[in-house]
Amino acid sequence: MSEYMHLYKDVAEQFCLVGDVTEICPYGEGHINQTFLVTTTEKRYILQKMNTRVFTDPDSLMANICGVTEHLQARGIETLNVIPTKEGKSFLKGADCYRVYDFIENTVTYQKVTDKEVFKNSGKAFGEFQNYLAEFDASKLTETIKRFHDTPKRFADFKAALEADAFNRAKDCREEIEFILSHEPTYGIAMADLKSGALPLRVTHNDTKLNNILMDEKTGAARAVIDLDTIMPGSMLFDFGDSIRFGASTAAEDEKDLDKVHFDIELFQAYAEGYCEAVRDSITDREAQLLPYGAYLMTIECGMRFLADYLSGDTYFATKYEGHNLVRCRTQIRLASEMEASFEAMDKIIAEILK
Repeated sequence: MSEYMHLYKDVAEQFCLVGDVTEICPYGEGHINQTFLVTTTEKRYILQKMNTRVFTDPDSLMANICGVTEHLQARGIETLNVIPTKEGKSFLKGADCYRVYDFIENTVTYQKVTDKEVFKNSGKAFGEFQNYLAEFDASKLTETIKRFHDTPKRFADFKAALEADAFNRAKDCREEIEFILSHEPTYGIAMADLKSGALPLRVTHNDTKLNNILMDEKTGAARAVIDLDTIMPGSMLFDFGDSIRFGASTAAEDEKDLDKVHFDIELFQAYAEGYCEAVRDSITDREAQLLPYGAYLMTIECGMRFLADYLSGDTYFATKYEGHNLVRCRTQIRLASEMEASFEAMDKIIAEILK
């Protein structure tokens, strides 16, 4: 019996699996939960040991996931399928918490944007995900990470870290600090509009990276959006914006050479074409108006989070070398500043797609 069979066979067998468990092995490239591929005599499943240090309320988290996936399944949409325990629960709760999904066969994931068509397909996938959930009452969802995209709160956290300057690092990043401070008037628009109702409260994924879409290995078409742990109530701007932040950059998030870091307007257009066509029937005028701002907001928010963590001694984001978070902050500031200069061009692209 392999090491993983020895460790997890008894856990797997507490779920309603079809067939007898024959193999368990590590699977995927996720960094939050521990993920395993379970093979039985009949089919395959995904077993996850849930990270309850990051997600401290697994009951609410799984209630979110079950509510959203059941809504999608009722409309014939392919999505994650939660396999219950033999006691009829959505997950196995104990000293450690586990859950099981059906393994979605004949799919692949991409770790980075390889061309405009792939990025457009990802926009279509996340747009359809948003559109399919437009009628879901997002107020029923729990915030699994409190105030996750509350940018004014993130800015307050940044200012607290700056004031404390516990590691005497502020002297090394005055230019970055000034950029974050000088843009304070731009940070509150989305939250104010959500509060007033100018922006509708929606189901948001909150981790709209390319590798959270399963693509058909033969056709390349999107099959299912995965990694639903951060499903929460929020704004369409958050999901659209984070996809652009991640995918419309010409360089990696931690590229040291800023001459390589640029906002690619053609990639923005490719993603926007896929996304906006998918949400055409549910997007509001205010959301359409603020999509470019959403890209900027998610980028600058990420930058201030990296900088706050750098000032605080790198306690949240994993780092590989001293100054890693400062490097990350600088790439986000470069992107945000280029996005800011491109608002007019982005506005025209969105208007043209939705006309």
